Amino acid sequence: MKCPKCKKELSEKIKIGDVKIDRCAKCGGLWFEKDELRLAKDKEAPEARWVDVEIKDKSINWFQFKLWKDKGKFKAKKEIEYCPTDEIPLYKLNYGDTPIEIDVCGVCYGIWLDKGEFKKIIDYVKNKAEYEMLYNYAKNLVQETKEIFVGPESIKSEAVDLLILIKLLKYKLIVQHSELVKLISNLPLTK
Repeated sequence: MKCPKCKKELSEKIKIGDVKIDRCAKCGGLWFEKDELRLAKDKEAPEARWVDVEIKDKSINWFQFKLWKDKGKFKAKKEIEYCPTDEIPLYKLNYGDTPIEIDVCGVCYGIWLDKGEFKKIIDYVKNKAEYEMLYNYAKNLVQETKEIFVGPESIKSEAVDLLILIKLLKYKLIVQHSELVKLISNLPLTK
């Protein structure tokens, strides 16, 4: 497999948790196969694993439609970057609502990140988790409960996400409403 940026062999493997990722020794870019970015994100930021940023409508037709629909956002590049696995052109997309641009393969759904972009993604996910806990907790609790039944991850993975969110509620209550926590913990049924 060749690096999409510098065209050298992806000769290094790094490990984030249980996930083995290909890394370019020259430019430091990372190649994540399908679902590896999500798994690595969950290992690197376990308290924010319930924050899912997905690339929706992953078909090539959708990419082409989006590119041509809004011609003001169309980006032409001198050099085309190719998927290390499928050797087809990669599509440049933003990671969620961030300015972080990732390169995605429309066939294998692999993701290329330039050096430093994984750290930016982790920082973004952690900040988003904090914001969502403060301002949209109930909405996220309902969403995570629904995801146990409809995915996109396995039932076990979605259940773990929900349990983490419930655990974070406990900490939020302790910090924001310590008197309420004392009252609840003194009830006969909680002893």
